[in-house]
Amino acid sequence: MVDASFTDQRLAALYDPLDPDRSDLEVYAAMAAEFGARSVLDIGCGTGAFACLLASRGLSVVGLDPALASLDIARAKPFGDRVRWVHGSADALPALQVDLVTMTANVAQVFLSDEEWSGVLAAAHGALRPGGRLVFETRDPARRAWLEWGRPHSDVQAVVPGIGGVEAWMDVTDVTGDFVTFQSTYVFESDGAVLTSTSTLRFRTRDEVLGSLAAAGFAVDEIRDAPDRPGREFVFVATRSGGQSA
Repeated sequence: MVDASFTDQRLAALYDPLDPDRSDLEVYAAMAAEFGARSVLDIGCGTGAFACLLASRGLSVVGLDPALASLDIARAKPFGDRVRWVHGSADALPALQVDLVTMTANVAQVFLSDEEWSGVLAAAHGALRPGGRLVFETRDPARRAWLEWGRPHSDVQAVVPGIGGVEAWMDVTDVTGDFVTFQSTYVFESDGAVLTSTSTLRFRTRDEVLGSLAAAGFAVDEIRDAPDRPGREFVFVATRSGGQSA
């Protein structure tokens, strides 16, 4: 199931206005340039901020996402007409041979079961040319980021053009093992509507991620720190081996 924050048209329209600072994406764009990538698959592209950024710089980009409401927003953005948008999960991908596959923000953590995670890694492997790279971030569970996700830390109020005043916040509702569940609440000033969306993320350890990448046919080149959350996240850079995808 995809979170209502991305599938509900009214909520998807809030994603960018309530989180306008996407300077973190410049780090990924710089990595694409560093690796000489000319073609990129962005898994979990959402409202398309990163895909459109890359397209604006002349790269060939495929954006994949299961939330149609988010893709509708992505298509309407500047340079959105230069991106190939694919609606669906990783098994919906067409045949590709790209230089780089990315998963930014929380994307790598939304695949909750081992089967889902191995499936998306296999899809990334199959979409890459031999020697192509997979880059993604995931939070370090030892830092327990969810302790800062409650309403006192997350409450935001904004006036969104075309929508009006909105207040939004998060409440953590369950922490069980590797899984953290939280509810996002949105209050619309215009009509008093209160909408909610429930999300669950899986916090895999560094060693668990390394093991899953090796099993999927990737060699890990390095693990970088995340410039926007130093000491809190791992940024994995892995290379696809030759031969067929796992």
